[in-house]
Amino acid sequence: MAAIAAVLVPPSFSSSSRRRTACSSRSSPLSWKPFLRNRHSSKENSNEEVGVGSQKRFLGRGKDEAAAAAAPGPNAFKSFGTPEKEKGLVYDVQEQQAWNSPAAVNDTGDLQGATFLNAVVKVYCTHTAPDYSLPWQKQRQFTSTGSAFMIGEGKLLTNAHCVEHGTQVKVKRRGDDKKFVAKVLARGVECDIALLSVESEEFWRGAEPLRFGRLPCLQDSVTVVGYPLGGDTISVTKGVVSRIEVTSYAHGTSDLLGVQIDAAINPGNSGGPAFNDQGECIGVAFQVLRSEDAENIGYVIPTTVVSHFLDDYERNGRYTGFPCLGVLLQKLENPALRACLKISSNEGVLVRRVEPTSAANAVLKEGDVIVDFDGVNIGSEGTVPFRSTERIAFRYLISQKFAGDVAELGIIRNGTRMKVQTVLKPRVHLVPYHIEEGQPSYFIIAGLVFTPLSEPLIIEECVDSIGLKLLAKARYSLARFEGEEIVILSQVLANEVNIGYEDMGNQQVLKLNGTRIKNIRHLAHLVDTCKDNYLVFEFEDKFLAVLEQEAAATASPCILKDYGIPCERSTDLLKPYVDLLDNNTVLDEDIGSCPVSSLEVGSEGLLWA
Repeated sequence: MAAIAAVLVPPSFSSSSRRRTACSSRSSPLSWKPFLRNRHSSKENSNEEVGVGSQKRFLGRGKDEAAAAAAPGPNAFKSFGTPEKEKGLVYDVQEQQAWNSPAAVNDTGDLQGATFLNAVVKVYCTHTAPDYSLPWQKQRQFTSTGSAFMIGEGKLLTNAHCVEHGTQVKVKRRGDDKKFVAKVLARGVECDIALLSVESEEFWRGAEPLRFGRLPCLQDSVTVVGYPLGGDTISVTKGVVSRIEVTSYAHGTSDLLGVQIDAAINPGNSGGPAFNDQGECIGVAFQVLRSEDAENIGYVIPTTVVSHFLDDYERNGRYTGFPCLGVLLQKLENPALRACLKISSNEGVLVRRVEPTSAANAVLKEGDVIVDFDGVNIGSEGTVPFRSTERIAFRYLISQKFAGDVAELGIIRNGTRMKVQTVLKPRVHLVPYHIEEGQPSYFIIAGLVFTPLSEPLIIEECVDSIGLKLLAKARYSLARFEGEEIVILSQVLANEVNIGYEDMGNQQVLKLNGTRIKNIRHLAHLVDTCKDNYLVFEFEDKFLAVLEQEAAATASPCILKDYGIPCERSTDLLKPYVDLLDNNTVLDEDIGSCPVSSLEVGSEGLLWA
């Protein structure tokens, strides 16, 4: 099987730096996102390559294995795509406009004098990723290079993975020997796009920003420009558009519209523009497909997705994300199934589940059939009309919307047609794929280290040490309310006060003194306000860890000093606790008591919207 590998940065690194990258990449979403692409896959020992800087990352391996690996194998995991939306109507895509118009390729096809090449710059980034196993500190820094391009108004576009966990970002123009400091204004993890700004007037002197073109057609010529490995000067590769469909985005573990091309894309091309024959930018290079059975398969983020990102930033002053309907759907291709549901025509998709945290939970029920979205009819395969002669996944329409937009759904319930409206908002993940704040939350009491479960932590700790039950919850369970987290005891810092608990690690804590824990903030609040003599932590299978409260409070400062830990909790837990959960919400059942089964996720007959 094949998987999509994000194309990140290139070369020039010391051997020690390379070794560090192989290990540190485990904490980067880029290294584990493909592994958890549909969050319902638990395959290990992937040879998928995710380049960062000059480093190569290896998925699903422990520290020693990753460091020892010399080069990735040709095989990788299969990725499941999901469409992305475009600006404008479903049937005809509006042309995307930008700022100044660059010169197009001349009649002879000579790019040497094309002025739009000067808008492509090289990005130098120093990354300092969090250490999820030791959440109070960071990993050793490493550097990488990528590409970016000017879009006017003092701004640049590049890939989000090029500047992830970036502590310093610099850019350099073509033919210049001076680097300029850049600031990251916004990062769109789902769409793998980042917006940069450069304040220096010298950097922008004589610059001609690029102009965006419309979505290309099949077999249209495409030219990819960037700074890939193999040299320091600009590189140009040419090919054609071979496919346009919903594609799995490796960095964001999302499914958005993507353009497949056969032009060579290598580490360092990430963030560079792709041009048509008119010199218009038709997308951003960001990932490739590596497989023994496929060659020259690269992917470009289309301008429709870029336009959505920029509009989102202009509307809100920040990136808010792509919205989600929050329902699990089943195709209705079988005539008997449609007849049983009283569907007379070949249309609609069946609602199998509705996420508790979605607004659709108030208007949709299991067994409803969604037949149209904002007036656009949905076929029994879950597709809608796209351009003149094509069809695309129904989710494309949802990605056209912005967070907070209202959508009108036409549904059939028990044979009766009706219209309902719902607000679209970004999906709430019980176990997050990315830690946006930069550092994971943690809370330490008497040497017991508590932290929320996240996908980077799973990768850093290695799947084998997490346990199947906890992994099943991470992969398949749905959040019951916003802010819900799976809180685990990451490790125990040995001390006299916690004798007998030293070997505990990566276990979910369910209750404290009989109160079910909602999230890490709630746990810290319960400890701070506890008036009992003992702190009784309840884990899976009724396992108990009991601490005498006064002894725990006395021992905690000494433990922190012995292990060189600056504070007993992360800075986000220093704020006063506010319980936003409705008191009527029932939390008697454990998280994951009725998870989405592996058969429901990632199969051809079922899909998330």
